[in-house]
Amino acid sequence: MSVLSQAVLIAAFLAFCRIGACFMLMPGLSSARVPVQVRLFVAVAATGGLLAFLWDKIFPFADPRPQVLVPMIISELLVGGLIGAMTRLYMEALRFMGSAIAMLIGYGGSGGPAIEEPEPQAALAAIISFSALLMLFVFDFDHEIVRALVTSYTVAPVNVFFNPQAALVDITDTVSDTFFLVIRLGSPFVAYAILVNLTIGFVNKLTPQIPIYFISQPFVIAGGMLIFYFAIGTMLSLFVDGFVDLTLAR
Repeated sequence: MSVLSQAVLIAAFLAFCRIGACFMLMPGLSSARVPVQVRLFVAVAATGGLLAFLWDKIFPFADPRPQVLVPMIISELLVGGLIGAMTRLYMEALRFMGSAIAMLIGYGGSGGPAIEEPEPQAALAAIISFSALLMLFVFDFDHEIVRALVTSYTVAPVNVFFNPQAALVDITDTVSDTFFLVIRLGSPFVAYAILVNLTIGFVNKLTPQIPIYFISQPFVIAGGMLIFYFAIGTMLSLFVDGFVDLTLAR
């Protein structure tokens, strides 16, 4: 194998490491419902499509020496994994709030089969997370991921090793911003749960001989579902807008 062809293969493999690591963790494509072969083929296809645009940023640093190539591969995997993990944290925050909303309105119950993840999940939380993921793909969230991958070669070049301190700062900021966002989105249900449970507690103190909790549970669920009916559209819209703002900020 000639030196040129060897350098071309190394450059393609380095691009595949960053893109493949990102696709392995990004929401939707990393779901347990997606076969591993599909993820692999999508990562290979994306690598082939982006390599032409990233050639000048990768090929000059393609070095076959093991002491240079191995740290470079590790760095590319970590950078790509960081980009995918930050988008994953965004969806995990919404999944957490979906489970909290289901619990707050008394509709948690036993977990059912989730759509994206293999773990059991409350029906209401599954509806929220899957609807949000669908909205993200409708509004080209995958394009934002590809744009972030291309931009990452300017922020984190191939010849510069992964910076763990900057990565921890990015992860901390992402977790903070996303959880503040989803808490604001779920605040109507938090206020509803506090008011309803406080009212039920007062009524129970007035009439301790009546099982108020069991009698009121259907009405609590009905009120929560009514709020959910009117709030779900605005909630998903604000969630998608927040995702775009956080992506541009990073």
